[in-house]
Formats: sequence, structure tokens, C-alpha cells
Amino acid sequence: MVRGAARQRLPRTGPASRTTGLVEKPSRKRKSRDLPQYGQKQWQSYFGRTFDVYTKLWKFQQQHRQVLDNRYGLKRWQIGEIASKIGQLYYHYYLRTSETSYLNEAFSFYSAIRQRSYYSQVNKEDRPELVVKKLRYYARFIVVCLLLNKMDVVKDLVKELSDEIEDYTHRFNTEDQVEWNLVLQEVAAFVEADPVMVLNDDNTIVITSNRLSETGAPLLEQGMIVGQLTLADALIIGNCNNQVKFSELTVDMFRMLQALEREPMNLASQMNKPGMQESTEKPARRENPHKYLLYKPTFSQLYTFLAAAFKELPANSVLLIYLSATGVFPSGRSDSEGPYDFGGVLTNSNRDIINGDAVHKRNQSYKEMHCLHPGDLYPFTRKPLFIIVDSSNSVAYKNFTNLFGQPLVCLLSPTAYPKALQDQSQRGSLFTLFLNNPLMAFLFVSGLSSMRRGLWEKCQDYLRKINRDIAQLLTHSRSIDQAFLQFFGDEFLRLLLTRFVFCSATMRMHKIFRQETRNYPETYPQLPRDETVENPHLQKHILELASILDVRNVFLENTIDDY
Repeated sequence: MVRGAARQRLPRTGPASRTTGLVEKPSRKRKSRDLPQYGQKQWQSYFGRTFDVYTKLWKFQQQHRQVLDNRYGLKRWQIGEIASKIGQLYYHYYLRTSETSYLNEAFSFYSAIRQRSYYSQVNKEDRPELVVKKLRYYARFIVVCLLLNKMDVVKDLVKELSDEIEDYTHRFNTEDQVEWNLVLQEVAAFVEADPVMVLNDDNTIVITSNRLSETGAPLLEQGMIVGQLTLADALIIGNCNNQVKFSELTVDMFRMLQALEREPMNLASQMNKPGMQESTEKPARRENPHKYLLYKPTFSQLYTFLAAAFKELPANSVLLIYLSATGVFPSGRSDSEGPYDFGGVLTNSNRDIINGDAVHKRNQSYKEMHCLHPGDLYPFTRKPLFIIVDSSNSVAYKNFTNLFGQPLVCLLSPTAYPKALQDQSQRGSLFTLFLNNPLMAFLFVSGLSSMRRGLWEKCQDYLRKINRDIAQLLTHSRSIDQAFLQFFGDEFLRLLLTRFVFCSATMRMHKIFRQETRNYPETYPQLPRDETVENPHLQKHILELASILDVRNVFLENTIDDY
């Protein structure tokens, strides 16, 4: 809107016309957000030039603010619009690089808009499109705050957004009232997705972070022989019906996203601020694996991104695929047991959905075409592949064949959960919660909904000890498949593997989970149970953790028997 307003009242000479030209420049060309999101090279030059233009624009309005204000009537919302665009650029740069440092930069610009009240006068103008810009700014700011775990700010922003939406719908009889109210409902549900609250002594909620910290993953100790592979790329795919989401990010996607990132650092500590030209360059060391976030992709979209990630995977690197999706089961019986005979997980299509279940209108002798079958992933096993499947038909991926001899591991969720366990599927999967925040998941299955901070920290310390012991169990096992150890040298994958073992051991010891074997997670290749998930030493640790929480009664004391 800076461009449109300026053109109507400003001559084509002087500082204002140059401001207008700078704003128009990135808009005339291809929008940065519309560039293909797959491929890590082709978009960089566009982003660099766009950063350059907005850097000049921001400095220009600072240097000529008085002239622009007095002579040309520059409005504060127009300055806010520039700052919002810069914040949006940083956010999209984060999405394409996975460097959390850029989230801090986006936050600093969005926060400055709010602190300086750049949009405060928008409501006085009888222009609904300006108010929509303000509402969109709030929605984008909320997304950035969610990703940075700034939940206190999120709550304040949600209240402000609610007031703004109420004023907007009262003043303008628009068709998007329902949509904006849905945005409010989505973010409220997203904030409340965690099943357990950690409380300070004054009953305020403690904000916990689940990104990788320096003490997060168990250290490799002397004598541990592991591979040197590095997690370089990840596809995080969400296609669960009815799961809480916000801004095309489901709870499961959000949790896995954070499990594959380090704690963010401030970019200003590495680069000169506010020189955004410098900020477009990558930090000296790549902190996080690159990630593609795919919300309800079609099969074609998923395969396109998967092929791009596979193509650009560096040597000695790992590609991770995380699938959180509705299960697709084979239609009818099959005489063969091939990689397309067990179903898989659902990809997006235009089929009718009734009560959350897809309506099949095809000949049952054919395979489901809107399904990602295990066989669809076979071409990509030519390089090291780490797969996580959270689905009601995760076991379809247990029927893998390693055709090319490259490291290949699949972590598979339970296909069902005990009926006695409160259904939390809308608020995210229990399996993914274990991989993201194992202590919170442990508390939930133990029937606890809140905990004091001191006890939480004590349990976290004990859980770190459990993770260290699990690392020793895996690396000292004589019968474990070497694929697990090939991945164990990477911090992110090491943490996921130890958390998986903890999850599986917990469920196998829990009284209500032992009713059916489908309540247990599985792996391909199989882990040696007696040396890992059913190891007596690990079981003793889990009982001790339960004793600290006074919930030992929900676990079986003697669990060494046949399943």
C-alpha cells in the first residue's frame, strides 16, 4: 500500500518518488515467496536483491524522514508496511535455510512495529484493505513468536488481534469475518496443544523449549563406534485429518520441526546490524539441517520436493522423511506381499471426505493412487535414508527391502492407542510428542496434567541420565543392525533414536499399553528387544522415574515375559 498511496499524491521527483520506486522494484519482479520452494540455490539471488532493495528503502526513509513527513505526508502505517515486509523476508529466509537466527531478526522488526505503534492510525481511515494489512501483520507476528516459543507475547498478540478483528467486523460488513475468527480459534487451540503444564511457584506457566541444546543429545563416549553421517535435509509432512494447525503447520509438524533445530542465536552477534545485505549470507557453520515443510501435499508435490532434496543431498549426508498422515489400508486381499500391497499414508487429493474418512470410488483391484506406498520411497534408498512414520498404518513401512545397501532406518508409531488413554489426536500424536518432549509424554501417559518447575527440572536431569544409558545400550549391543549405528554419529538422529527407545520401553512397561502389541512402536530393521527396549537396566530406570513422580502404580514391575 505504500506504493499505491504514494503514487496518488506525490510528484515523480524528489525523495518520495525514489521511495516509491524502491518499493515498486521488488514488486515488479517475481515475488520472492512465489519462487519454487524446492531447490536450495535458485532462489538465493532473488532474495539477495530483494534484501538489498529493502535495506536501501529503510535507510532512505530514515535519512529523509522529516522531508517525507512534512512535505509529502508520509504516514506511519507506510513505514510499518516497510518494516513488516522486511520481517516477512527474514521469516521466508528462515523457511528456506532452516537457520533459526533469522527468526530473531523477523521478531525484532515485527516487535518494533508494535512498540512504535506504526499501525495505530490505520483504524481511523475508512479503508478495510489497510485494516486487513494490520490483521495479517498480527498473524505473521504470532507465527514467528510460536516458532520462538514466546508464548507470553503470543497471548498478548492474540488478545490484541481479537480486539482488532472485532472492530474490523463491526465497522466493515466484509465476507472474511468467519475466516478471521477461524484464525483466532486455530491459534488458541495451537497454544493449548501441550497436554501438561509446567508451573512456577506463583502458578505462572513455564515456557519450555524442545530444540536441541548443548546438553540435549547424549555425548559420544570413548569406545562408541558410530558412523560419520550428518543429517543434511528433512521433509516434514503433515496430512492428518482434524489435527490442530496454524498457518499450514500442524502440531505434529511443529514439534518435529523443533526437534530438528538447535536453540536460536542472535544473528546480530555474528553480523553487523542493521546491514541486511550481510544478513543474507549464511552463518559460518550450518547449525540446522535444511527442512521442507509440506502441509497436505499431493503425491506430485511430495515427490517433487523429495527428488529435489535427494538430488542436492551432499556426500556422507542423510535425508530424513517425517510422515504424519492418515493411514491408507490395502483394499481387498492380495496374493503377493510386495511394497505396494500393504497400503501406506494418505497424500492430498480432491476426493470427497465424509467424517474424516476418504470415500473410495475405484476398482478395489487397483492400488490407491493417492497413497505414499513404501515402494514409492525405494528409489531414494540409494542414499542414507532415515524415515519416521506417525500413522494408523505405520507398519506398512515395516515391509521395506534395502535394495542398495545404504543405511536405512524406519521409526514407526503405534497403529492404535489404548482406549483408556484420553484421545488427544487432535492436539498431536503421542508418538511425535515422545520424540519432541519425552518427559511431557511420560507425564501424560502417567495421568499427570501439571507439574512444578523444580520437580520438572529434577526429572529432566534424570531423563538425561536415561538417554546416556540408552546410548550405551545401542552402541554396545552385539546384535544391533549397523544401520542404527551409522546414523548415531549425528546429534539430531542420536537424540531421536534414544527418545524412540525410551518411548518404546515406556509403552511396553505401561499397564494399559500391554493389552495389544499394536500399541507399541516398531522399527525397520528390528531392534534387539532384550538389549534395548526390554533391557532390565532401562526398565529399572523407567520405574525409578515413575517413583520420582509417584506414578509407579501405572507400570508393571516385572515385564520380562513373552509378548
